[in-house]
Amino acid sequence: MERRKVLVIGLDAAPPELVFDKFKHQLPNLTMMLENGLYGRLRSSDPPITIPAWLSMFTGKRPERLGLYGFRHRKDFSYTEFWIADSYSCKEKTVWDIASEKGMKACTVGIPPSYPPKTINGCLISCFITPDTDHEYTYPSSLKREIENLVGEYMVDVAFRTEAREKLREQIFAMTQKRFKVIKYLLQEKPWDLFMFVEIGVDRIQHAFWKYWDKGHRLYQEGNKFENTILDYYKYLDEEIGHLLNIIGKDAAVLVVSDHGAKRMKGAFCINEWLYQQGYLKINRFPDKATPLESTDIDWAKSIAWGWGGYHARIFLNLKGREKTGVVEAKDFEKIRNEIAEKVKAVSTPDGEKMQTEVLFSKDIYDSAQPDMSIYLDNLNFRSAGTIGHHKLFLSENDTGPDDAVHDKDGIFILFDPIAKQKGRLENLNIVDVAPTILHKLGENIPSDMEGKTIK
Repeated sequence: MERRKVLVIGLDAAPPELVFDKFKHQLPNLTMMLENGLYGRLRSSDPPITIPAWLSMFTGKRPERLGLYGFRHRKDFSYTEFWIADSYSCKEKTVWDIASEKGMKACTVGIPPSYPPKTINGCLISCFITPDTDHEYTYPSSLKREIENLVGEYMVDVAFRTEAREKLREQIFAMTQKRFKVIKYLLQEKPWDLFMFVEIGVDRIQHAFWKYWDKGHRLYQEGNKFENTILDYYKYLDEEIGHLLNIIGKDAAVLVVSDHGAKRMKGAFCINEWLYQQGYLKINRFPDKATPLESTDIDWAKSIAWGWGGYHARIFLNLKGREKTGVVEAKDFEKIRNEIAEKVKAVSTPDGEKMQTEVLFSKDIYDSAQPDMSIYLDNLNFRSAGTIGHHKLFLSENDTGPDDAVHDKDGIFILFDPIAKQKGRLENLNIVDVAPTILHKLGENIPSDMEGKTIK
């Protein structure tokens, strides 16, 4: 196979509804690639969360194979202790690992989870889980000085759950401007066969400003000063992408991908309040204000199940022999799990509308990283609130800070190859298809254990 250079542009949470439709005519560079390449909706991982989605994309393996189901996972089978995924949590090879092993030069910027930075045959800048830039965030470590000579203090992320929207808007644009300045420098000054980056600013600006542009959002106010913030950001991204295309010329294949989509948030469902009301969670002293589960006085010896918050709900059963004070007998596990699933699927919205709720069961109930049940509330339109003490089941806002948007199951996929000149809209694309596609364009054989198919 012919060896080609490959550039992968990752836009965290970019939804097809914006890139392929609403904003299309104002994004000339993305639209040029879309109309002259292969494109389609890209079904995300289950769950459609930044971690594990990007790793599923770049290993070609689903979360069950990775052993990763989100940012945080239970520590052993503890009720309250957890661990946070990082670069060492993934034991499977990524496409840049494979490229490095084959002698190719690889460069990655901001791909979650890439902190702490690991060795690569090329260069690496870690992602938004980096605590701060006082920590090592590059490989080689000397790259850090080059970056800071170029842009000053590099920005790995912003605190996006804030009401200080004006300041946040400035920070997101500043972060992205610095990132693209660094990316253009690396593209021109460092040798590379595979160059990959993820811009987290897309996700942050959507979570913080979705209600300001979406007329269907219940909090939208016509004529507000942030009405064009998201569109302006996409237009800026498109302009920078145009600069990248000019730098790489017509010899490289380009992929534009997102790990999942985004859409307006309708509200939050208090999963632990519901479990309490249904009698599955026993609380000795019910809090009088919103309180994290780990700070609540739970009677674990009498509790059947509890949940975690997030863009989807995670429920754990208190299984005898697995949890410290488990009460659910192994013979009753499936019965109780099915019972909870049917009850949560029967929950209606605050307006009395039937919710389109999906429940996924774990494939290995003795994998502490995997919840017993993952729940997509009303097709992910409602997020899950894990805190206790609201004295109601639905919240109009997120319980952990301002948030206007939720995740959606489909991200974007564009493959623009000026040499192959393939074009057209494709259906049934899956996130695990991206890794074999990258390797195919690099001229490499596809490992037999990858779960996806080559898109061509």
